[in-house]
Amino acid sequence: MPTYQYQCKKCGHTLEELQSMSDPPLVRCPACETDSLARIMGTGAGLIFKGSGFYLTDYKKGSSSPATTPTPKKPDPPASPSTPAAGSSDTK
Repeated sequence: MPTYQYQCKKCGHTLEELQSMSDPPLVRCPACETDSLARIMGTGAGLIFKGSGFYLTDYKKGSSSPATTPTPKKPDPPASPSTPAAGSSDTK
């Protein structure tokens, strides 16, 4: 359940109240007994992930298709023996 902050428009009294999201907002000020309470809109708390279960790749941007396993790279065929290697000099 969230905590809501209220401030009286008449006397300036502030209070915090633990309420369900479906509860109606408070209107009666406990200090001056008038119906002039207003809910203060705060920035709220930031969301912090802690632990070893969150990785950068968990929310990777890209295509919406499921990930596939990469195909292994085939090795290059060996050079034929009749072709001289680049940079070699045959002096006879």
